[in-house]
Amino acid sequence: MSVATPAVRYRADALLAFAHALLAGAGLRDDLAHDVASILVDGDLLGHTTHGLALLAPYLAQIENGTMTADGAPTVVSSRPAAQTWDGHRLPGPWLVLRAFEAAATMARTCGTGTVVIRRSHHIGCLAAYLKRMTDRGLVALLDCSDPNVCSVAPFGGITPVFTPNPMAAGIPTSGDPILLDISASYTTNGLTQRLFDRGEKLPHRWLQDAQGNATDDPAVLFREPKGTLLPLGGLDAGHKGYALALLIESLTAGLTGFGRADPPEGWGATVFVQVLDPEAFGGRSALVRQTDHLVAACHAATPRPGVERVRVPGENGMRRYREQMERGIALVAEVVPALAPWARKLGVPLPAAIGG
Repeated sequence: MSVATPAVRYRADALLAFAHALLAGAGLRDDLAHDVASILVDGDLLGHTTHGLALLAPYLAQIENGTMTADGAPTVVSSRPAAQTWDGHRLPGPWLVLRAFEAAATMARTCGTGTVVIRRSHHIGCLAAYLKRMTDRGLVALLDCSDPNVCSVAPFGGITPVFTPNPMAAGIPTSGDPILLDISASYTTNGLTQRLFDRGEKLPHRWLQDAQGNATDDPAVLFREPKGTLLPLGGLDAGHKGYALALLIESLTAGLTGFGRADPPEGWGATVFVQVLDPEAFGGRSALVRQTDHLVAACHAATPRPGVERVRVPGENGMRRYREQMERGIALVAEVVPALAPWARKLGVPLPAAIGG
């Protein structure tokens, strides 16, 4: 088993400028480049290292080969007062999702809720990176995603891949840090299994199954024939729960957009569900915060089981990492800069300066 090289720290603003320069240099329109860079850096700030700047090199390759659209705008396929469907034309996912959240928030201020679904988006990065932009405005944010071109997760009881991990996220306001959910319908992700396979490492638990249906912690089963699959959330014992969530996410994304696994594949991308709720249209924001504050306090006060220091709420560690890394620099995983160095040379962009380990 290999030992991972320790992460090196870089200033967040330096990484943002570096990513922006690479994306713009590769041909992405400047506002698109800014939004993509911002979401990727926020992913690293929150600690989602497989969905931060680790995605930048593959994004640059997609711009170069034309499978990520570098300019243009989405087409509004249908529109009602509180619902819209967009065709994203394979524009960068972060830019599309940020625009969709703004449109949904505008609808929510009038109608109480707003929903935008997007077909033919490119990959959208870290779902948690979008949420605080809405919760800071007192809004509840929901975000779901699937990729109809990828099959890596088996349905419960099967060994044939049908789904992607199908992540789902939610941002919920409190009087302090928001509750930030970012989970998937599978035990783990394609990004983490790829990283651990490349390093020759194992998963911390048996989150995969081999081609014979045996649970395993070895990511190599996904890369040799016959291939294994990611297990749905709940694994071999209770995977019907993750399976049900995967079906729900497919229905909210591919189903509502009218584009998904029933259509010819178009390459790595995303089908997206964005929804915003304005608490003022329901019980009121102060009432929501009173309830969420009580829940957070009750969870914090819960007696931890042996081996657990204290009970946390979703997003708590992420916000702690965010503040710490904004102050001390982002601890970038070791693989990221070497993967971007050839792009930096090609595009004439200086590498960011490290500020320590």
